This record gives sequence, structure tokens and C-alpha cells, in this order.
Amino acid sequence: MKLFDFFTSTRRPAKGTPVRSPEEVLQAIMSLNRSTAPYRIVDGREKGVDFIAEWKIVDAQWYEIFAKAGLKKVFRIYLKLDPQKHEVRAGDREYTVAWRAGIPTLSLSAEFFKGQKQEVEFGTAYAFKENLAPGQVYKYRFATNEIKKPIQDAVTRCGWTYRGIAFGKL
Repeated sequence: MKLFDFFTSTRRPAKGTPVRSPEEVLQAIMSLNRSTAPYRIVDGREKGVDFIAEWKIVDAQWYEIFAKAGLKKVFRIYLKLDPQKHEVRAGDREYTVAWRAGIPTLSLSAEFFKGQKQEVEFGTAYAFKENLAPGQVYKYRFATNEIKKPIQDAVTRCGWTYRGIAFGKL
């Protein structure tokens, strides 16, 4: 792996991997959506990209977990297919989360981040539970790789390159 590829989160397919059609790549990426995953992949055409991968922070099943974890920042991956080069170009964006009455609202971070990000947040809390016994109330671990790696794997299995964009346009 080249040093530049490492810093830009670029992943290339194994030699000899058959190159699939753009439709098969789209299908492979969308097939990553599942109810048990803490992320979702949505249509990104409104933002000028093909897909957006993001934490399920606005999903009722997940936002309580994110809120209890005190998550202050989340990130999204903007994905755009380049059929000519057989690449999925990816740019990370970071957002600030404000919790109002337990409901999350997203806004662009004041310091704005654009590029490639590798980050892990984790924590746990202990307190008295409803039965008054002490115990673990919650435990969490959110890593950008939990979203990024499945997408990279799906793209490279299709014979395409996952190209992390740190500077420039998707």
C-alpha cells in the first residue's frame, strides 16, 4: 500500500478481481443497509453525489444510544461513482450534533472538516439501575471504520477502487 493511499483511505481491488458494472457497484453499496447496522446509506443526488453514508443518529432505535453516549460530532461519507476510472470517490464531512429534548439536530461544525478521517469514540457508564442494583448503564464504541470499511470492501470486491479524496472535488 502506498503511503498516500494510506492517508487518503484509498483501497484498491486485489489483482485479477473482475471489474463489475456501475449498477453492480451501486447494488453492492446499497446492500450494506440493514436494520442492525448503526449506519445507513442514502441517495445523495440532492447533495450532488450518488450516496451518503451516515450514522443512524436520527433513527429512533439508535438516537437514544448516541445521546446517552454524549456524541458531539458525527461524520458522513459522500460517495460519487466515476465509471470511467472504475472508482468510487469518497469525501468525509464532520458535523456537530446538538441534542434538544433527547432529539438530535445536525449542523455543520464551526471548524468544518473536509477530507479523510479515522476516528474512534468509546465509553461506558455505571450507575444504579431500575432494580437499584449497580451496573453498566451503557457501553458504546463508534469508529469511522465501522462505516468506511464495509463500503471499501464492497467496492473493491467489484473490482473498483475506493478513492478517498482529501482535497479537490468529488
